[in-house]
Amino acid sequence: MENIISLRNLKVEFNGTRVLRGIDLDVFRGESLVIVGSSGCGKSVLLKTILKLLRVDEGEILLFGKDTGRMSDREMMGIRSRIGMVFQNSALLDSLTVWENVGFYYLYHTDYTEAKIKGMAVDILKSVGMENVEDLLPEQLSGGMKKRVSVARALISKPEVLFYDEPTTGLDPITAESITNLIKDIHRRLGTTDITVTHDVRLASRISDRIALVEAGRIEDIGTFEELKKKSQNPIIRSFVDGGANNEER
Repeated sequence: MENIISLRNLKVEFNGTRVLRGIDLDVFRGESLVIVGSSGCGKSVLLKTILKLLRVDEGEILLFGKDTGRMSDREMMGIRSRIGMVFQNSALLDSLTVWENVGFYYLYHTDYTEAKIKGMAVDILKSVGMENVEDLLPEQLSGGMKKRVSVARALISKPEVLFYDEPTTGLDPITAESITNLIKDIHRRLGTTDITVTHDVRLASRISDRIALVEAGRIEDIGTFEELKKKSQNPIIRSFVDGGANNEER
């Protein structure tokens, strides 16, 4: 299998506190990897470090076979254009309409006309179940609608890789289920490589090919949901997979 992302001995610290303590991880083309772990263990930091939004203190990050530590800013921008990011709180700009949020990159970094960009945004919005909302402002949207707009913004550049940071946090169970189904549908339909950080057991059990436990800044365990359920004695994994099994029975 082809490695899309490879991390070797990745270490990151803030103000003398080591957050990532030597992460080794391979993510394969077309897989859906879910990252779990306790609060503050470094899950979201890991995503931002891969995108070079945070500085690496030690170690190596390979994206699409290229060492990001040796890349210029321009080269890294090209790599980022192949990766879509769905932020935990959607991160929509309140002063912009829905279509302007979705087409933000193209509005400010290309010479495309506004009409062309709006048409692109409307098409992407339809693909995530959001029709006739392009002229609304974010404040007029529900939490689930904002999340779908955030997904549309990540998809507009036709990325090969998608990062989801806590995509169902703060959503009611019905809306969370609809976002779970959307993530599964996008992965199936577009064949993306996905990395999802989540506390949501049901989401993890339904979308994952593999689950990686990050604890104390390291990968403590990794495998499919079923493999971890059978073999892992880690108490965090046990509570996670046992909770998922209970949810499946309901």
